[in-house]
Amino acid sequence: MEAVKAVSGKAMPLGFSDVDTDQIVASDALKRIERTGFGEFLFAEWKEDPDFVMNKPEHQGAVVLIAGENFGCGSSREHAVWAVHQAGFGAVIAPSFADIFKNNCTKNGLLTVELPGETVEALLESIRQDPEAEVKVDLEGQTVSGPGINEQFIVDASTRHRLLNGLDDVGLTLNDEDHIAKFEKSRPEYLPSVL
Repeated sequence: MEAVKAVSGKAMPLGFSDVDTDQIVASDALKRIERTGFGEFLFAEWKEDPDFVMNKPEHQGAVVLIAGENFGCGSSREHAVWAVHQAGFGAVIAPSFADIFKNNCTKNGLLTVELPGETVEALLESIRQDPEAEVKVDLEGQTVSGPGINEQFIVDASTRHRLLNGLDDVGLTLNDEDHIAKFEKSRPEYLPSVL
């Protein structure tokens, strides 16, 4: 997993609340056996509407997704996180996220930022008026800046550490590789070993 220090660039004003993981990536895409290539399936059914925000030329290349409350609700589908991330988004800003989705984001290097609802609405409106405006999500400073806003956000210390250092679950475990090896060497030979 790549480290995340900051995400900066154009934003896509999705704005919808209660977007579930099936809307993010439909079950048809789950037949794939790879962990890559899911970006093209992001909001696939919604993209059939030519007026959908993601189809608009002014939002092409956006790296920050701005959503409504309870983003990522529904089933526990890691593919949804892969789709958002692989479509080019490095951060998602919303008033709230479904817990499982937020946890899956942490494990896959996608930064989730919770801001007050009125702040998100103001940011959505600003981006709709000026699609070229830059939004910067700074994990090191824990700030979001953009047209008309400069807000602090809170990330728990563990999540912040994982993202800043690019540590997924395997990476966290490998941080203790020396301790694990020492423990395994101290175990009686008749017990199973991972070494």
